[in-house]
Amino acid sequence: MAAPVPPGVPRPNNPHQSPPFPGYNPNLHLTPDSTLSQNFQNLHIQPQNSLMSSSAAVGPSRPAPSGQVLPFPTSGAAPPGNLPGSSSMSWPGPPPPGIVPRAVAPPLGTPQNTSPSNMAPGRPLSGPLASQPPPVASRPPPSGYVPLGGQLGPPPGTSSSAVPTSQVMLPPGSARPSGFGSPPLTATSLVPPNFGAPGPVSNGPPTLSAGTLPSGPHLSSPGGVQQPLVRLSGPPPSTTPLRGPPQAPTMRSLLGSATASSQVAPPPAPTLLPASAFSATTQAGMPTSGSPFSAPAQAGMPTSGSPFGLQPWQTQLQQAPPSVVPGSGPPPRMSGMPSPLPSQTMAAMPPAVGQTGASMTAPSKIDPNQIPRPIPSSSVILHETRQRNQANPPPPATSEYIVRDTGNCSPRYMRCTINQIPCTADLLATSGMQLALLVQPLALPHPSEEPIQVVDFGEGGPVRCSRCKGYINPFMKFVDQGRRFICNLCGFTDETPRDYHCNLGPDGRRRDADERPELCRGTVEFVALKEYMVREPMPAVFFFLVDVSLNAIHTGATAAACSAINQVIADLLDGPRTMVGIATFDSTIHFYNLKRALQQPLMLIIPDVQDVYTPLETDVVVPLSECRQHLELLLDNIPTMFQTNKIADSAFGAAIKAAFLAMKSTGGKLLVFQSVLPSLGIGALSARDAEGRSNISAGEKEAHKLLQPADKMLKEMAIEFAEYQVCVDVFIVAQNYVDIASISVVPRTTGGQVYYYHPFSVVSDNAKLYNDLRWNVTRPQGFEAVMRVRCSQGIQVQEYSGNFCKRIPTDVDLPGIDCDKTIMVTMKHDDKLQDGSECAFQCALLYTTVYGQRRIRVTTLSLPCTSTLSNLFRSADLDTQFACFMKQAASEIPATPLLQVREQVTNHCVNILHSYRKYCATVSSSGQLILPEALKLLPLYTLALIKSTGLRTDGRIDDRSFWINYVSSLSTPLAVPLVYPRMISIHDLQSKEIDESLIPAATPLSSEHVSDEGIYLLENGIDALVYIGNSVNSQILQQLFGISLVDEIPAQFVLQQYDNPLSKKFNEVINEIRRQRCSYLCLKLCKKGDSSGMLFFSHIVEDKTPTGLSYVEFLVHIHRQIQGKMA
Repeated sequence: MAAPVPPGVPRPNNPHQSPPFPGYNPNLHLTPDSTLSQNFQNLHIQPQNSLMSSSAAVGPSRPAPSGQVLPFPTSGAAPPGNLPGSSSMSWPGPPPPGIVPRAVAPPLGTPQNTSPSNMAPGRPLSGPLASQPPPVASRPPPSGYVPLGGQLGPPPGTSSSAVPTSQVMLPPGSARPSGFGSPPLTATSLVPPNFGAPGPVSNGPPTLSAGTLPSGPHLSSPGGVQQPLVRLSGPPPSTTPLRGPPQAPTMRSLLGSATASSQVAPPPAPTLLPASAFSATTQAGMPTSGSPFSAPAQAGMPTSGSPFGLQPWQTQLQQAPPSVVPGSGPPPRMSGMPSPLPSQTMAAMPPAVGQTGASMTAPSKIDPNQIPRPIPSSSVILHETRQRNQANPPPPATSEYIVRDTGNCSPRYMRCTINQIPCTADLLATSGMQLALLVQPLALPHPSEEPIQVVDFGEGGPVRCSRCKGYINPFMKFVDQGRRFICNLCGFTDETPRDYHCNLGPDGRRRDADERPELCRGTVEFVALKEYMVREPMPAVFFFLVDVSLNAIHTGATAAACSAINQVIADLLDGPRTMVGIATFDSTIHFYNLKRALQQPLMLIIPDVQDVYTPLETDVVVPLSECRQHLELLLDNIPTMFQTNKIADSAFGAAIKAAFLAMKSTGGKLLVFQSVLPSLGIGALSARDAEGRSNISAGEKEAHKLLQPADKMLKEMAIEFAEYQVCVDVFIVAQNYVDIASISVVPRTTGGQVYYYHPFSVVSDNAKLYNDLRWNVTRPQGFEAVMRVRCSQGIQVQEYSGNFCKRIPTDVDLPGIDCDKTIMVTMKHDDKLQDGSECAFQCALLYTTVYGQRRIRVTTLSLPCTSTLSNLFRSADLDTQFACFMKQAASEIPATPLLQVREQVTNHCVNILHSYRKYCATVSSSGQLILPEALKLLPLYTLALIKSTGLRTDGRIDDRSFWINYVSSLSTPLAVPLVYPRMISIHDLQSKEIDESLIPAATPLSSEHVSDEGIYLLENGIDALVYIGNSVNSQILQQLFGISLVDEIPAQFVLQQYDNPLSKKFNEVINEIRRQRCSYLCLKLCKKGDSSGMLFFSHIVEDKTPTGLSYVEFLVHIHRQIQGKMA
């Protein structure tokens, strides 16, 4: 009998390994390019796989549709209305300002690297082979490297309060905010090259007449080198094993003096707002040099450093003081103030007057400069997910960090609201906090992080628990000399497959554990077998559906959409597996036969919008390689063909139904451009917002009902779309109400997204529309996906929340999943956990790549259990807690009166702080507000949420509906900025020392910090507002905007770069923010005294408003609520 074949070794007659496909990995990225076009718009990445149901027939037979030959010009001359120099087939000459050049389509054959260009160049697709040196990112750090300290649970023999919190940070020379670091832009690379006459360089689109938009030229982009897939063979490959965790630094060693190794750093000192801090505000309301919330001086730090991607591990690392939590600092000690207690914040509050919750009638004596505010760290944190076999608490989601996966998954992929799991449901309820996960399975890694390893187990498939079907992970324990293993999720003992057996070492671990990614990494990808498929993996299908009604034509929305699509198709992977289709619609639906054999596309009209059908079973969705010329010709001519269209109605529901029928046999992405309220055919809607305004009393009492879908028709359609793996994205380019509450049901159910441009302007929104579309189709994404979260005994999944379709209780179906989508998973106890043990969570995502590969991405997180309430508050993750808090509030808004939602939000904050005050704080004075150190910013973020677009009554219904939809799939790093935006001063950019970080420190969101002589930028990840004071120096206005008076501010603004240092610096800041947010962020100029100024100040959340408290008043209100509960 033949010897057993180890997993990974090629097997004869094995269809899964013939021919071997190059190992695709979403973490591989192109060589960084310094231009905005490459760094922002060229964020290429590939889609991926998922389960699909079998294809069905394309619908009932119908009478043959009428066929029309389109009146295309026979020559290459541009059609009437097109800009000079733009032809049907090619685009000679320079691109227009704001439109970034597109790349030449890759050659047919092996898949090209489609990862974002802001990732490190030449990153291997998988782990090192036996004959290859280890990748750069896996080198042991240099001497002196100290990882991010801090452990969730106390080490054996120490008290639970002795939790080290030292953190190691990279020098500011390499610091870059947010999670998408890349080499800094140079002054010459901020905008596309200017080929025209000298003058100001535009950072946005030119002013164009409606109906015509140019297309940019094809430019080549650098490619990456592919490496083959890692396949496990019998003897494990020879790779560099993981370095053992370094010794934790002690308190004295962190401060620079010698100490015994047995000493452990104390927990973070509490933030105390002492009674003496509540003095009158300092002069001009500005913080003094001794403000506790100013960044501490860091001596001895290197003044320069290499950017990410050039040197993954710095040779010198800054050691942060162990008592400082990133983003915050302790307040100064006051004379006569008692010593602060561990992990708490005290604030002296005026005694409550009258009944609890009574409104304030006298100003408080709190010094606004002494209250907690977020301060981002300028250093990059190195984070090891586990040290000494214990989980490390993750750094803040809004900080810049580099992860080294040492067993637990990166916090980019999965974060828990509490980093120690309560042993009982009663303990969790007492804390007032919620237990939930935020899962972002395809999140973009930092460019200096190691890529996710791809593992092929061959015909046997991944090793799994036979009871709970959990996947092999670093926390499964092997026993009986490796012949059996115990599942860390359900506790069942399984036999180890014979070809996977390995002896155990003296420490009880397998001898090959450090050489097998699935046994030493928290995140790994497995190659899926045929048994994970119900049909062949689907191709990458992109179907574009464009509104050509009267409004869309007149506003330029149709031309903008066609121009964006025309450029984006050049970035799609060229090959037989990439398929495209296009249709237009107004009161009827127009399909186009793109078959290569035709001399030009053929229009096929579907007049029936009540019982729609698809005109052809083939030739409507065709391979891109066979129809590229026809498609480009058609997109050039659509605005001209419909320029005299007088039909104002829109059959949106019928159009997406017809497009779905054309895609039904394959599945794919349906991208819809909609400009007016759907008024005809299936799913027709009415202007409900007008009804709400006409009946004021009814509108106020039941305003939330306008945020619910008008009927169930679109929901039923969306469920059918999801069943056949069709993901819908809707780009709303509107001037008026379109009922986003009803339309958004389709993308939310199918794993898609809503993009909202209101009021759409071809001048200011064209570049954003193109960038949004390009990122949508080129970012890392998967098709036909199924996701399930498993957890240890004693905990079970209570509910999933996000953009998906759920047909069975345990799984969520995702026709589309991408790097920006996050799913919230709430947990509940079903049994008691053992104190000191660990509780594991595992997310498995089965999906299809753009190359047609079935993959299983497995993400595992193991956290300690505790029966001590103070440990829960010490290990709380503020960013994750607040993101879940906000998602739950957003889901309540359509079903609950707004006042009640606000009360629930406030009560949630009060309950958490009351629990800490009652059970964990040792200070007995009733005049002090005590905040847990980890959650000291919770009141500020709660106030910001109450004042946000979704919870305000003065906003438009569509604006609130979009906000709710946006929040449902929002990632953790973007949650806080959405409601507490970043504000920076622009007028003094040149005088600021930024430590080589392109973005200066943020300014508190208080009008005290907004000067009438200044210019300020405020961004929240969606919008970017530039406020110009009335007394700004005219020279600064001329340098930044090309105007000399504030009254000359244009209504529609396109950022340009002028030939002066201040303008160049401003453009650098804008482009860096766009890269961080993965969003183009159109700029809007605001000035005092008009509606734009009111819009700006509506985001200054620390100020008192007619309908909301100031930050200081809200703290007093919270304190009174807590006092009432204590009494």
